[in-house]
Amino acid sequence: MSFECPHCGLKNSEIKNAGIIQEKGARFIFNTSSKTDLNRQIVKSETCTSTIPELDLEIPPQRGQLTTVEGLLATALEDLEAGQTLRKHQDPKNYEQIEEFLCRGRKLIQDGRYTIILDDPSGNSWIEYMPGESSKGLTRSDYIRSSEQNKALGLTTDEIMPEEVHTFNAKCPSCEHHCDTRMKMVDIPHFKEVVLMSTTCDSCGYRSNEVKTGGAIPDKARKIILKVEDAEDLNRDILKAGFRLVEIPELGLDLHPGTLGGRFTTLEGLLKQVHSELYGRVYSQESDSTDPEKKARWESFLAGLSEAEEGKRKFTVILDDPLAASHLQNPYAPDKDPNMEIEDYERTPEQEDDLGIKDLKRLEKEEQAARQERE
Repeated sequence: MSFECPHCGLKNSEIKNAGIIQEKGARFIFNTSSKTDLNRQIVKSETCTSTIPELDLEIPPQRGQLTTVEGLLATALEDLEAGQTLRKHQDPKNYEQIEEFLCRGRKLIQDGRYTIILDDPSGNSWIEYMPGESSKGLTRSDYIRSSEQNKALGLTTDEIMPEEVHTFNAKCPSCEHHCDTRMKMVDIPHFKEVVLMSTTCDSCGYRSNEVKTGGAIPDKARKIILKVEDAEDLNRDILKAGFRLVEIPELGLDLHPGTLGGRFTTLEGLLKQVHSELYGRVYSQESDSTDPEKKARWESFLAGLSEAEEGKRKFTVILDDPLAASHLQNPYAPDKDPNMEIEDYERTPEQEDDLGIKDLKRLEKEEQAARQERE
């Protein structure tokens, strides 16, 4: 839209963007070198921030505008000058400062040498390139928008935002009726972000929860050894990934990788869950004809497990994870925990084979070889 009033001199060259928001944001830097450069056209969208470093001038996003390099600065100066007559009497100090600024701006236009920076997250702004002329003074760089910029543009992101609960439909693995699965991102201090997933079926009462870790596969495996001295240690958060081995030598407890799946709970919660699973799925299913010695061993084992989860005995927890994707809270962080040892070690060939890491390395080598051939 463009019009000019012959009576009052009002001009308007506002533009409305009819296109789409580009995949990336755009940043233009143009260093003018002559008066001719001031005639280059500029398309400035309503999301564009304009900067002229020589004046420390930043023009925030406002209405879209079709103008020139000179027109962009001249319009900003005209807007500032509009209140000078009144300001001269009401605020003489600011009047003098603005007048000095206006003189500097007019001198830049007269000399034809200054810098214009356009930063547009929508990617829909533009500075004219003159065919046949050197583009030395004009540079453009595209960038990936931040989450804040996407939000300001009204765009949604595929990322799971922290503390935001996502719900989607699923099928119950027990009764195959429809149920809800909820998912939430949690940032574990001094570790990494993990995804918690919970499924609840209203039809049959089935419940499950799972934790998923992300990120690149570490170069080494990790073993964490914690000496539990008192009941306070049972309150430590623990992230147990699906591939982790959990061992408590004093109790004769050995949870192989895959047992109970991934869990984010406390050490006490993990012990109670182990106790519940073993009692409900194994011990209570034994028949009356079970060997008395075997039954006594089970009762002794479960009693020891109960003492441990109540903080009545000391024990050692060993967490061995070939993917280093599990975590045990250190309340002294970032300082070292006197009761905890962390050991990083090289994975065995068998572990790499079981985890599929060998196949990943082979595919990576094949892709690198293919890229080298193309080059």
